[in-house]
Amino acid sequence: MAVNSEPSSVSFPVSGIVIAVVSSFINGSTFVLQKKGILRSRDRGGSYLTDVVWWAGTLSMIVGQIGNFVAYNVAPAVIVTPLGALGVLFGAVLASWILKEHLNILGKLGCVLCCCGSVMLIIHAPKAETVKSRLELEERLSDPVFVVYALLVVLLLVILIVWIAPAHGTSNIMVYVAICSLLGSFTVPSSKGLGLVAPNVFGEGPSSSRALALFLGLLGTLAVSILIQFFFINKALECFSSNMFEAIYYVTFTSTVILASALLFKEWTTLTLTDSLAMLCGLTTVCVGVVLLRISQEALISWKKKTD
Repeated sequence: MAVNSEPSSVSFPVSGIVIAVVSSFINGSTFVLQKKGILRSRDRGGSYLTDVVWWAGTLSMIVGQIGNFVAYNVAPAVIVTPLGALGVLFGAVLASWILKEHLNILGKLGCVLCCCGSVMLIIHAPKAETVKSRLELEERLSDPVFVVYALLVVLLLVILIVWIAPAHGTSNIMVYVAICSLLGSFTVPSSKGLGLVAPNVFGEGPSSSRALALFLGLLGTLAVSILIQFFFINKALECFSSNMFEAIYYVTFTSTVILASALLFKEWTTLTLTDSLAMLCGLTTVCVGVVLLRISQEALISWKKKTD
């Protein structure tokens, strides 16, 4: 591959990396600040919606996501996405300082393994940009494989939200994590799709009713997915530690997004044997990390019961 030595091509990715790093740190503070706001409002006996610290966490989430969007537009995704792991590690440190959520040695090791495994998954995930127009996107959205996958995700979400979450959400962290992560199957592809459809809607030429309908459909899907995610993230923070939720959520969200994007954009067709084995290793590392985090959580709960 030829290397371009022009100053503009060098500064471009550097600026994206800087933005991505700053956004990761901002995102890392989101769950900690929201959790702190929830605890403060609980002590006062009021709603966290009136707490300034909770709103600071919500604002940091918005700023962090805007920063991610900018970073993805000025640097390659293969560089930007792994930097999200910095937010998990920073969030763990911040939670230990602000919330006094101290992880034991198993929890710390699990957190690091989750980050390392997720970065490996991201680096070796297929990245072929085979969809470059609205017509190609419409064709992929009607693909039977993706349609079946989307219907299965919707069915799982309905089961989780309607039946499982009310009964087991407060006792099992994976319930809320699964809901928020599965919604990533719609948020990220919808964001990519909006970028492809927007030129047909807001471009100089006349926009078709089909393009406008697709744009509104993707925008509505994105908005609903984000709102439901936001609701269940706060439900999870009311019951579980922020650093543990953030680590597991980062892992599962990344995995579902990779799977949904690969199916929708047929990126799996370019996956090599080496990348497949590397992704399998990354997934195994992630699973070990999640298991260690779960063991750490159960040990902490058991210790608290003994001390109470």
